[in-house]
Amino acid sequence: MDSLFGLLVLLAGVGAIVGAATNYMAIKMLFRPYKPIYFMRWRLPLTPGLIPKRRDVLAVQLGKTVSEYLLTPDTIKKKFLSEDIRKNILAFAQKKVTEEVFTANKTIKDWLDLAGFSHLPQTVEGKLDVLIYNQLESMKHVLSTKTIQELLPQDLELVLDQKVDEAVAQILKKGEDYFLSQEGTRTIKNMIDDFLNTKGSLGGMLQMLMGDSMSFVEKVQRELVKFLQAPGTTALLQRIFSAEWEKIKQRPAMDFMKDVNFDTIGRTIQDYAKEQLAIDSRLDKTISDYWPQGEAWANDELLPKMMDKVFQAAESKIEDVLKRLNLAEVVREQVDSFPIAKLEELVLGIISRELRMITWLGGIIGGLVGIVQAIIVFMTK
Repeated sequence: MDSLFGLLVLLAGVGAIVGAATNYMAIKMLFRPYKPIYFMRWRLPLTPGLIPKRRDVLAVQLGKTVSEYLLTPDTIKKKFLSEDIRKNILAFAQKKVTEEVFTANKTIKDWLDLAGFSHLPQTVEGKLDVLIYNQLESMKHVLSTKTIQELLPQDLELVLDQKVDEAVAQILKKGEDYFLSQEGTRTIKNMIDDFLNTKGSLGGMLQMLMGDSMSFVEKVQRELVKFLQAPGTTALLQRIFSAEWEKIKQRPAMDFMKDVNFDTIGRTIQDYAKEQLAIDSRLDKTISDYWPQGEAWANDELLPKMMDKVFQAAESKIEDVLKRLNLAEVVREQVDSFPIAKLEELVLGIISRELRMITWLGGIIGGLVGIVQAIIVFMTK
């Protein structure tokens, strides 16, 4: 009986050791050795380990698995483009827009400073000064090189041509009214008296013959009125005015603006434009000051529509994107380049407990086999 017990212990122990060692070696040989081992020119069998030896096949299979079963368009749509994800992103965006964009504590100038445009007011004013200066210089060049006729619109030129005849009629009418007025009568009388006084004794004699000069004044007045009312006078003045007007139209506009100080005008316009623009005061307000309904519109109209567009575009492009990414090839390349030692550490770190159980299970099975062998040996004796 003692011999049976000793045999059982011996064979069970040997079987357990062999079984555990065998399983342990089998597990180790999954990864090791990392590289093939050569004896002279012959490579030793079972080197390298199974995973290093078949890493290329493993890489291809992992790539196919990832691309065909794990990261498929349907999986991504279900996990990342679901309605819950959309609602969460929309709520986050609305919160950020309210807190960051339409906050009452951040002015437009603060936004410009944040974007690196702190000198924008000075830049705009400088650009405005240059623009006004260039426009004035361009206007001066045009006025210097073009005639009045070239600058006038054709319809306006026709209107002004017609105004010449009207101006002649107005002048003659004003002259007639003037000479028939008391002031005109006094002017004629004074002119006649002055004329006679300059003729010495002849003038005095004529004054004695005429007596009161008022009768002569009336005659001169009537003749002047007849002269102004005569068709020939009107035609003469129209010819003179029309000729002068044609000469004026052929002259450069700058000829009539020589006394204009364009530098002063330019500075005045620049100052006025900057005063009216008031960039600093305008930028010292928030977006809500200029757009009170902006927050509601952004949160209720803009962001939901943008989110719908983004998700629709993502859903329509996701399959094409995955094809372009070629996940199977990416995974294959990464597995091929992944160090075997690191891969072993990763795998063992995940299933170390299970691998230890396999080793112990090998020992248990080996021990049981040893016990069975001991019983068989004892019975055969």
